[in-house]
Amino acid sequence: MAERKKERVQILRQEEIAPGIYSLWIDSRRIAAAKAGQFISIYSDDGSRMLPRPISICEIDREHGALRMVYRIAGAGTAEFSRKQAGDSLSVLGPLGNGFPLKEKKAFLIGGGIGIPPILELAKQLNCEKQLILGYRDSHTFLLDEMQAQGEVFLATEDGSLGTKGNVLDAIRENGLTAEVIYACGPTPMLRALKAYAEEKQMECYISLEEKMACGIGACLACVCK
Repeated sequence: MAERKKERVQILRQEEIAPGIYSLWIDSRRIAAAKAGQFISIYSDDGSRMLPRPISICEIDREHGALRMVYRIAGAGTAEFSRKQAGDSLSVLGPLGNGFPLKEKKAFLIGGGIGIPPILELAKQLNCEKQLILGYRDSHTFLLDEMQAQGEVFLATEDGSLGTKGNVLDAIRENGLTAEVIYACGPTPMLRALKAYAEEKQMECYISLEEKMACGIGACLACVCK
């Protein structure tokens, strides 16, 4: 892995796009080139909160040197980030992680909850037939218009307010969908179920986990999971 160092970057714009969900664009001209599926570690300006918050990359604007992150307020650190405005700055480390391999095969692009944002950039980069399966808690969807511009979208909601009532696997089965490869990001129970589904169907499967971590590069082993 290329050497990474903490950088101070400027916020270009930020807005709340759903209750408690924020879209954050940062100037990335001082950050190494990013790939779909990677993430950025963002540091709090409060010295009492030492560990950064890992936030997945939602979009990459290479022409203007900008990165978009979409995140949910989950505690004091992310609440602090949400109060930032255009012109403010953040300390970041990244991009980190391996990113998704880009296969030219018929694909399921699956996102659950706050695991949905990294699926957008992946959908933009994949040159293949793709079906986007998105799981939300309820009708408070986010990024849906952007996703629909990238391919056919199937929804699952826990309360049944939109699409299939249930989870993303319920949506796949209800709509009779098929593919050769799975890309997924979301909560661990969803990913475990997709792993089992991929094994049953003998499909390639690439998953990105939502994990708390410290260093972000695998040295401290805090993020390691089976």
